[in-house]
Amino acid sequence: MAEADLAERPARDATSTDDRLRLLIERVERLEEEKKGLADDIRDVYAEAKAVGYDSKIMRQIVRLRKMKPDDRREMEMVLDTYKAALGLG
Repeated sequence: MAEADLAERPARDATSTDDRLRLLIERVERLEEEKKGLADDIRDVYAEAKAVGYDSKIMRQIVRLRKMKPDDRREMEMVLDTYKAALGLG
């Protein structure tokens, strides 16, 4: 009997591994669908903002700036000001 148990073990392990892989793939697929749904919602919000007169490009820049750490944002603004001054845009 011990030999039969040993022979079944790799098949069980493979099935277990296959099930785990399938579950992981399905999770990724569900998350991708959720991500697509969220991206659609965000696009709708920008379209709504544009419809009432807001500039969606500027809104996207503001969102990007708000995601940054304050120190990183200050550093970026200083470098931008330096470049603008060097090009006579100041």
